[in-house]
Amino acid sequence: MKLSQFKYPIPKNLIAKVPKSPRDACKLMVVDRNTGELATHKFKDVIDYMDEGDVLVLNDSKVFNARLYGTKEKTKAKIEVFLLRQLSTEENIWDVVVDPARKVRIGNRIFFTKNLYCEVIDNTTSRGRIVRFNYNGDFSKYIEKLGKTPLPPYIKRDATEKDKEDYQTIYAENVGSVAAPTAGLHFTKELLKKIQAKGVKVVYLTLHIGLGTFRLVEVEDLSKHRMDSEYYELSKETADVINMSISKRKKVIAVGTSVARVLESNVITTKHVRYGKGWTDKFIHPPQSLRIVDKLISNFHMPQSTLLMLVCAMAERDLIMKAYKKAIKEKYRFYSYGDAMMIV
Repeated sequence: MKLSQFKYPIPKNLIAKVPKSPRDACKLMVVDRNTGELATHKFKDVIDYMDEGDVLVLNDSKVFNARLYGTKEKTKAKIEVFLLRQLSTEENIWDVVVDPARKVRIGNRIFFTKNLYCEVIDNTTSRGRIVRFNYNGDFSKYIEKLGKTPLPPYIKRDATEKDKEDYQTIYAENVGSVAAPTAGLHFTKELLKKIQAKGVKVVYLTLHIGLGTFRLVEVEDLSKHRMDSEYYELSKETADVINMSISKRKKVIAVGTSVARVLESNVITTKHVRYGKGWTDKFIHPPQSLRIVDKLISNFHMPQSTLLMLVCAMAERDLIMKAYKKAIKEKYRFYSYGDAMMIV
């Protein structure tokens, strides 16, 4: 498969800037892989495509306020410091992205308050830096207070206080993502209760989503693209429930590409999953197929993105592109705050 095969025109007015309210009121396109049928529903109808004994797998990673704004020592130039991940808790060293990068060099200090600053100690990429913060206590409180919600780059507005709640799943628990597992944004507490009452087992895993989720694929030959590694945890309890459902020939329903990547990164020869934690850089694209996931819930993704490619590995590329064409014609809302798709 080639990069150009995943290109499609997206009208800018269909890129959602705010979510639907309530969460499960958004549109849901159901894509039937067997019949090729494309049906439009409301997201709350997703329960109709789940049966007793099936297992619904959710990513409980929690987005933190990764976007900090400070001023450079002496020049007072305004600098954005985007936190990616903490490399050392003892010394409070972080891997970050800075903007504008041309103004930030090794040895520079960037102040966020009168007493809080970070010092640049190394370069990584063109915009990447390693910084050390001068605070060794509970730094998460500072991040919560000073940081802004890291909205995706295609949402062209400033983050608001409301985004702190909206750009977070209702079951988010383990802090570590700089982008939300957006397929899960559509679930409400009431909907999850109804799903469980139907006899569907609801389990959680964790994958901390990094900025790589927005990174452009720059090679036409997909076999030459390399994914950024992301940290995951798949507990024994979750693996046991999934494996029991597989053994009973029930369906595994993945909520989002992040869940699919963790499950497909941990397949064993018996087509069950192993538990564990670590890093995955698994890139799933056609002509690969998914071995664990029977049904996939996802949003409508950016053209030529690795997320769209994974969706096309779940179903035939031509069928997915047909679904996207229908979504554009019927004015579905696209990307993180947009509408949803379920492949059955």
